Amino acid sequence: MGVEHWERIYETKADEETSWFEPDPATSLRLVEEALEGNEAACVIDVGGGTSRLVDHLLLDLGLECLAVLDISASALARASERLGSDASRVEWIASDITEVDSLPQFDVWHDRAVLHFLIDQADRAKYSDLAGRTVPLGGHAIIAAFGLSGPEQCSGLPVQRYDEDGLSQVLGSSFSLDYAFEAEHLTPFGTTQSFIFATFERV
Repeated sequence: MGVEHWERIYETKADEETSWFEPDPATSLRLVEEALEGNEAACVIDVGGGTSRLVDHLLLDLGLECLAVLDISASALARASERLGSDASRVEWIASDITEVDSLPQFDVWHDRAVLHFLIDQADRAKYSDLAGRTVPLGGHAIIAAFGLSGPEQCSGLPVQRYDEDGLSQVLGSSFSLDYAFEAEHLTPFGTTQSFIFATFERV
């Protein structure tokens, strides 16, 4: 996807100047809470988390102690870490392109609101699904949010792949079973809306 592209974005734009910014990631938080089922000992990874506030809520509100945020941009992770202050040491920060990660520790919940729709090559999507299948244990969950079929065709100057629930299921493959999916509108900081699909899968 291009490390330089994303570093430039995060080095030159404030959070509120990016279309994907959410002051309150309520939908993602609700889905993660459902997947956790009250298990505060569970491990969660936010793939493509960037500067998202989701980690703040999981760490400070839910009290989770096993958290990781993975993003292609080290600058984004540094900004999120600085925001958390001393609590940042309780999070594992992984600066990497998801398609170049060979392996990860086991995580009970894999959350992605930002990455999959940028993987326009089939080979990259295959790497993604293989890594997710090896990272999430049986009974764990993958929560995926991506642009819906009526969503934008580009984001941040890059082409994207749009999805419905069948498309997401095809990407994740037989290692995951769809629990449920729904469409939602994201209100950007610029007053426009973007169509998203959210889906929760169980590792089987």
